[in-house]
Amino acid sequence: MSADTPEPDRTDRRPDEPGAPAAWAKPDPPARVGPADPYAAREPAPPRDPATGAPPYAPTGDPWHAPSHDGPVGYAPANTDLGYAAGYSPVPVEPDLPRGRAVRLALLAALVASVLGVPLGLLWAALAPDTPVLKVADGAIYAEPQPEQPVAADGWFSLLGLGFGVLVALALWFLLRRVRGPVGLLAAVFGAFGAGLAAWQVGRRVGLAGYERLLESAPVGRAFDKPADLRAGGIDWVLGVLPVPHGNLLLPAFGAAVAYTLLAGWSRWPSLRPEREPDVSWGSAGTPAPPAAPEPPAPGAAAPPRG
Repeated sequence: MSADTPEPDRTDRRPDEPGAPAAWAKPDPPARVGPADPYAAREPAPPRDPATGAPPYAPTGDPWHAPSHDGPVGYAPANTDLGYAAGYSPVPVEPDLPRGRAVRLALLAALVASVLGVPLGLLWAALAPDTPVLKVADGAIYAEPQPEQPVAADGWFSLLGLGFGVLVALALWFLLRRVRGPVGLLAAVFGAFGAGLAAWQVGRRVGLAGYERLLESAPVGRAFDKPADLRAGGIDWVLGVLPVPHGNLLLPAFGAAVAYTLLAGWSRWPSLRPEREPDVSWGSAGTPAPPAAPEPPAPGAAAPPRG
C-alpha cells in the first residue's frame, strides 16, 4: 500500500488531517449571547464632524475645564455650565407688559410720587426753623448778623429730599417689577423731581400769608419770623421762558436715580425680573447619567443586534 493511500484503520490521525472523520473535529466555541459591555448596545455614538469625521470633542481629565466645542450645533459637550448649552434660555416668571401699558403705568407712578411731595413739604415746614427778622422802612432784615436758620432749612430739605428719592426708587423697583429698566428709572427720577418741587412750594407757603401781612402792616422795628425757604436751590429762568432747576431742589431726583441704578446693577437676573431657574444638578450638564444595567437575557432568547 502506498503512502498516499488513506488507511481507514489508523487511530493516530490528527483532527485536522485530510480524511479524518468529522466526529474528530473540535466543536466551534459557543456564540456570545450579549455584548461584553452592557452599555455598548444602548449608548448611541456621538455625532461626528461631517467634514473631518472626527468626534466633536475629546474627553479631558480636568473636570473643571470644559474642552473646546467645535461640533455640530445642538450637541452639548461635557462639563457644560448649568445646562445653558443644552438649549436653556432665561425666561422671566412674569411676561412682558405691552409698551403702551408700561408707559401709562410709569406715568401713573410718577404722578403718585409727585403728589406725595405735599406731605413731604408739610414735614419740611414743621422741621425747618423760622428765621427772625426786623421790620425796616424798606422791608425786613435779619435780626441776627449771620443767622443759622436758613442753613438749617436747606439742610432739612436736602436730607428729606434725598431720603424720599431713595424710597421712591425702592417702591417702584419692588412694586412695579414688570416695568423695571429704563422706563422704571425715568418714572422714579421724574416722580422724585415732581415731589421735590411740590414739597418746596407747599413748605414755603406754610405761614407765608401771615408773614406778608406783618411785612405790610407792622411798624418799623417790630420783630417777627419769616417762614422757611430755600437759598441753596430753586428755579432760574433762562430768557424769561425756560425754567432751569438747580441746587438741592434736584436732590430727590438724584437719590432716586442712584438708588434705582444700584438696584439694577446688583440684580442677579439679566432682565431685572425673577427668572425661572434651570432644573439641573451640580453634575455635568452635558454628560447624561449612565443607564441602568440591562437584565440578563432569558434562556433561549435571541441575542440583541450588535450596535
